[in-house]
Amino acid sequence: MTAPTLHDRILGGWLGRIAGNMLGKPVERGDHWTRARIDSYLRRTGALPLTDYLPPPGALVPPAAPGEFQLRPEWPECVRGAVHGSCRDDDVDWSLLVLRLLETHGPDFSTEQVGEAWLLGMPYLQTYTAERVAYRNLVAGLHPPLTATYDNPYQEWIGALIRADVYGWTSPGDPRRAASLARRDAVLSHTGNGVYAAMWAAATIAAAFTAPGPRQAVEAGLAIVPAGSRFARTVRQVLALHAAGLDWETTLAEVEAATAGLGWIHAVPNAGVLTAGLLYGDGDFTRTIALTVRGGLDTDSNGATAGSVAGVLNGAARIPRQWTDPLADLVRSAVAGFDGASIRELAARTERMAAVPDTPGGV
Repeated sequence: MTAPTLHDRILGGWLGRIAGNMLGKPVERGDHWTRARIDSYLRRTGALPLTDYLPPPGALVPPAAPGEFQLRPEWPECVRGAVHGSCRDDDVDWSLLVLRLLETHGPDFSTEQVGEAWLLGMPYLQTYTAERVAYRNLVAGLHPPLTATYDNPYQEWIGALIRADVYGWTSPGDPRRAASLARRDAVLSHTGNGVYAAMWAAATIAAAFTAPGPRQAVEAGLAIVPAGSRFARTVRQVLALHAAGLDWETTLAEVEAATAGLGWIHAVPNAGVLTAGLLYGDGDFTRTIALTVRGGLDTDSNGATAGSVAGVLNGAARIPRQWTDPLADLVRSAVAGFDGASIRELAARTERMAAVPDTPGGV
């Protein structure tokens, strides 16, 4: 089969991110939706192995006891048979905002211009954790890096990672460029491992354009972040356990023990779940996002990033249609000017911003 084109890989990244986000959204709450609870729900709805969006709770046999399975309020729009376009979610909103940032300022944008883009385009009440703190700090007149550090207990959570995809999509085959752009964005709201997470995600996505498989893409992303950081150690742990032949469940149990106490939205344990999904998914789009979401923690964010990487590796044409057809080429968003946007048009706009390396054979 002919290798995917640049356009097909970028479109695959957009479709993969949105589909992975939608898959994980109904079970996004890591303190309730443990791996065991997610798999119990799937077994009782006849959905293991997971090959499509989550079944609705009405499919549970026997029916759920009160409080047994607490799906997010948006679940009626995100379950199998009910999906029509994307649900509104910050994991997609941030990608839209970054696209506008690059269209407005180009790749030489400043961190201050990232903050300005937030104030102009993102409603305050649609931001969360570190982003909401940074937004509040911007309104109060603070400037980076104080926007990230002042009264912010979420500095190493997952928020900057979920803003990184467009930097990867517009840096095909150039992980260092992608990481540099993502870092400039991330420091508005994050420090330490929170910033490294964004750099790694952007670099891994950029590497996926030319890497032969997910391991090589993950390793290229890992080479960008400080080797001694807890983030890097966690990704290396998953790489080592996978290489040693341990199964997916055992690997996640080892990572869970090593990252205990950080919480379900912290970037480090989520990096373990995400890396495991990518490696054990082995390039297969459905298996990648299914394992990632079944891994628990911040399921919609991890599913989105895993879908982005797998979508770039495969290209849009190779993503099974049960994931893409229900999206109906439609995005719902809280970002000004993007609600109702065409996913294909977003991919075309992203491609226009891409810096394609001048190498034999291209990307």
